[in-house]
Amino acid sequence: MDPHSDEFVTLLTSSQSAIYGGILALLPDRTAAQDILQETNLTLWHKAEDFEAGTSFLAWAGRIARYHVLNYRRKRGRERLVFDEQLFDELSARQADRAEDAGPAAESLRACLKRLPEEQRELVTQRYAPGGSVQQIAELRGQTVGAVSQALYRIRETLLNCLSQRLQEGAL
Repeated sequence: MDPHSDEFVTLLTSSQSAIYGGILALLPDRTAAQDILQETNLTLWHKAEDFEAGTSFLAWAGRIARYHVLNYRRKRGRERLVFDEQLFDELSARQADRAEDAGPAAESLRACLKRLPEEQRELVTQRYAPGGSVQQIAELRGQTVGAVSQALYRIRETLLNCLSQRLQEGAL
């Protein structure tokens, strides 16, 4: 899959909280978890062509995140408070199960993202692409940080309303 396609960006952006939650479940250090999320996003971006459309993006992303957590744990193996391997494997398995359960909600978010006008989808894509920031977007667009933040806030509100509507309709 092309990493620049709307579909891939939608999959990546809609799964950020689930991926972060999975990392955090395996690694209780929030700062390290955020760093690993960024590393995971970069890997997902670079390996986008390896993703098979029609399969679970969240499961694929979760496996990649798990490898980054394992790598981090290996580097930090000498520290005192480290989960033993059996506990780590159990937590990983549980998180993988949760990733599969998130399918309908993620699908609803993808549907809501597709309803957004192209310019709003592009703004979301820029914001949640690896390394994307409100400051960077503001500079690129010649807008203030406040204007970009406000636009993103309104887009999130639109997405929340769409998701609420889909929930009432039973789509989730």
